[in-house]
Parts: sequence; C-alpha cells; structure tokens
Amino acid sequence: MLPIDKVRNIITKYDALEKELASGKIDPKLFAKKSKEYSSLGEVIVKARKYINFENEKKDLVNMVQDKSNDQDIIELAQKDLSELLEIKEKYEKDLKVFLLPKDEDDNKNAIVEIRAGTGGLEASLFCADLFKMYEKVCSKKKWKLEIINISKSEAGGFKEVIFSVTGNDIYSYLKYESGVHRVQRIPKTETQGRVHTSAATIAVLPEAEEVDIKIKESDLRIDVFRAGGPGGQSVNTTDSAVRITHIPTGVVVSQQDEKSQHKNKAKALKILRSRVYESEKRKKDQERSDNRRSQIGSGDRSERIRTYNFPQGRITDHRINLTLHKLDEFLSGEIHEEMNQELRLKEQNIKLENLN
Repeated sequence: MLPIDKVRNIITKYDALEKELASGKIDPKLFAKKSKEYSSLGEVIVKARKYINFENEKKDLVNMVQDKSNDQDIIELAQKDLSELLEIKEKYEKDLKVFLLPKDEDDNKNAIVEIRAGTGGLEASLFCADLFKMYEKVCSKKKWKLEIINISKSEAGGFKEVIFSVTGNDIYSYLKYESGVHRVQRIPKTETQGRVHTSAATIAVLPEAEEVDIKIKESDLRIDVFRAGGPGGQSVNTTDSAVRITHIPTGVVVSQQDEKSQHKNKAKALKILRSRVYESEKRKKDQERSDNRRSQIGSGDRSERIRTYNFPQGRITDHRINLTLHKLDEFLSGEIHEEMNQELRLKEQNIKLENLN
C-alpha cells in the first residue's frame, strides 16, 4: 500500500512550485533547478490527484453495488466501473511508487570511466582493450560522445590502462553498473596446450564532477611538471609538458602526459582529480548511510567481482543478478548490452520498491 501522505506531498510541492515560478520573484540561480523539479512533478501530478480521490470513488461505487433498490443493470454497470477503477488504481500506485523511489543525484551526470588490467599479465591487458572497444560500440550505438583522456598501451595491442569520458544524456545512470571486477576466461593465442586462462580487469565509473559539485582549493594541490616519456623511456618531447597533481587532503594523485601542452595536460588531470575526490566524498556519505546501500545492486566497490566473460562457452554472467546470456559476441559488440543493463535497473528498482515505506 502506498502511503497517502507521500502522494499528498507530491501535490503540495507541485502547487508550491507552480506558485513560486509564476510569481517571478524566484532567485535566477535557482530558476533552472526549480523548473526542472516542477516539470518532473508535472509528469505524475494528474495521477497523484486522481489517486487521492480513488477511495471516495470506490466508496460511491460499492454503495451502488450494495444498494438492493437499484436496478440490476445499474448494479452490473457499477461493478464493471469498480473493477476498472481498481485496475487503474493499481497501475497509478505502481507509477507513483516508481516516481517516489530514492534517486541518485548523479544519474544525469556525464561519466569518467577508468579501465585497468588486473591479474593475468598480457592477457589481462588484451581483455582491457576488448572492454574499451565494447564501450566504444555502446557509446556509438547510443550516440554518446567518448573522448580518451589517458591511455597506456601494452605489448600485442593491449592496454595497461585507459581513461575516457562519456558525455550525453543520463550517462552515469547507465554506466554506473559497470564498476567492479570483470573476469575473462579464454584460451590465449600464446597457449599451445589449449588451456583456459582466467584474467581480470577493473573498471571504475565516476560521475563527472563540475566545479559547483565540489570545491577544490588551489592551496590543497601540489602540482609537479616533468618531461613526458614514451615506451622504453624515450623522450616524447623536449619540454616539461607532463603534469602530476596531488590533492593533499585526500592523497588522490593524477598524472597526465598525453597532450604536448602542459596547459591541456593540467586541465585533463584536474578533470579526473575532481571526479575522484567527488567520488571519494560520495563513498563516505554512502558508508554513513549504510542502510541505504541495501537498495543498490552491488556495492559499487571496485574489488567486487561483478561479471564473467566465458569465451569457450560463449556466455556472459552477471553475478549480482545471477543472469547468464549465451550471446557473448553480441554483448562485446554492444548489440545486447542494453539487455543486461535493463535487468540490472529492474532488479535495483524492485529492491527499492520493497524498501519503500
């Protein structure tokens, strides 16, 4: 049963915002935020108002059905209307519950994704490259913009590490489920006896933090510049263009040397640093509200094994929801990534609905 006071709160908030926005006296800095909230409430306001009146309508129809002085035709019509009313109420109740679910304030943000090769040596770096290609295809399919921030290549075309940003609509709400340890089971090309090897890559998905999200003082930063070096130690250029930034209060360190310009490297490093510090603060708050963590799929912990890609059997398994798809090639090509993501969202939504009082 949906608490009626929560529905009344929707109506009260909507009416208050409508009055405030119409007054023309709202702080310009808050106008966009208030307008967005008003628009969001507007999507369910009709259902909320009708839901409030359901009990009165139900009472009237029940009285008509139970009134023996009514004609049989009227009673049957009232019974039909009552049945339809209860069906609509059930649908509206579900829609309102979904609307009232706790929302992640970062869902509409862009994201910074960090993929790092884990255990497994060269094979892990090749898997790291495979995962990056998968996300490239997912982003292309969804018409999101992917921009590489930093990349460290290994032998045979693999990646030791790749960091990239993804921009578009509601990016973090989709990609956040990718954080954790991804495990691969396959026969390496260098394996002569056909043995299956297991290796892993770690993925961290960070909500891209803007300056308004977190204030980082210049006095809290230590910035070191040095000469960028390439594979084998050769000099990439002859200027001190590489940048390493340390956030002293948290100990977060970011190095960037992909660009030839020190200014561009610093900007990229700050972008990553801001998001890492923001995520660190977010995790502290999540720990403080540990009870709420039960309503999430997995912990978001980078050390948590979330998925296994088994090449010999052509399957992919997400351990958080015990879902196995025997479509590994399609998944890696980005074709059915949405199918897995929808199942993860649905599971989390159901958990939250169960916890909604």
